[in-house]
Amino acid sequence: MPKKYALPIFLVGIVEPMAYQRWLVHKAQAHVKRDRKRGNATAIGEAYRIAIHAAVGESGGCDAYSGESLDWTLLGTYNNADSAEGGRTYKHDFALLPTVDHVSDGLGPADFKICGWRVNDAKHDLDVPAFLAVCRTVLEHHGFTVAAPTVKPPGGEA
Repeated sequence: MPKKYALPIFLVGIVEPMAYQRWLVHKAQAHVKRDRKRGNATAIGEAYRIAIHAAVGESGGCDAYSGESLDWTLLGTYNNADSAEGGRTYKHDFALLPTVDHVSDGLGPADFKICGWRVNDAKHDLDVPAFLAVCRTVLEHHGFTVAAPTVKPPGGEA
C-alpha cells in the first residue's frame, strides 16, 4: 500500500490494510463518478483518495457531525442482496458504518468528512448549516432547548 494511504493508527488491529485500501479506492471512485455527473470536470481519483484519507485521519474514528464512534469493522461488509431482503432491519445494523460525506456540493476541490451512514443519510445533500438547522427544528419540535456552543467544538461547525 502506498505510504500516503497508510492505515491510520486508530484502525491498526481493527481493519486490514488491504480492506482499507479497497474501501478508499471504491469511495473515491464513487465520488468522482457522482461529481463528474454533477458537472465537476476537475474531479480526479488521486485527489479524492488523498482528501478522503485525510478526512479519515482527522476523524479519529468518529463521526464528524455526531461525535459517535464509528464501527470500522463494517467496512466492506454491506451486501445489497441482504439489504433488499432485510430492509430497515438490515440497514439499522449499518448505522455506524463509516461513510464519506461532501462538505460542499461536490463541484469544487475534494473536501470530505467521515460520518456514519445514518447521519450521512439524514444529512443527504444539505450543507452543514442547513443540516444543523434541520436538527435544531426537530429537537425543538420535541421540546428540547438548543443553544449554540460558546466555543466551536474541535473539527465541528458551531
